[in-house]
Amino acid sequence: QRFANLRAYYAFMFGHPGKKLFFMGNDFGQEREWNHDRSLDWHLLQDPMHRGVHDLMRDLNCLYRSVPALHQLDCEATGFEWLVADDIDQSVFVWLRKGNTANDLCVVAVNFTPVVRRDYRVRVPRGGFWREVLNSDAALYGGSDVGNSGGVEAKEVADRLELSLTLPPLGAIFLIPQES
Repeated sequence: QRFANLRAYYAFMFGHPGKKLFFMGNDFGQEREWNHDRSLDWHLLQDPMHRGVHDLMRDLNCLYRSVPALHQLDCEATGFEWLVADDIDQSVFVWLRKGNTANDLCVVAVNFTPVVRRDYRVRVPRGGFWREVLNSDAALYGGSDVGNSGGVEAKEVADRLELSLTLPPLGAIFLIPQES
């Protein structure tokens, strides 16, 4: 669970506005404190869990650069909107990141419990298919591979558009609207 928590936190940080701060060794889950007199513990990358953290960090960096909503309005209030900020019973947070155009959107959902959340309903600003572009719980990163099988279709429910998500345990997902 400690690796799942670490992956969820890093994904939370990359999805949230603000600058991303890391120190040497964070990118693969270095266990001991950094010491300028010693090398980093690169041998930890032979462990699949540490390799998973490393691969997630690589993919988060690529996602951050390639999804305009994650960086264009990083310091502007218009670039962020809470979708779920008060679900204390399930420890879930969901927000929308926005870029310069109406199509530059990214939903970030984080589940901070070890329980899978199925059929978790989230309001979204547009219909269509929302592609899951990153899941911190993917098997590639050492997770349990619970997710949304590539994405979900927004449905109209009571005059609003919603996604019915599967939130992985101790995990975060990123979804962007599929281009038509």
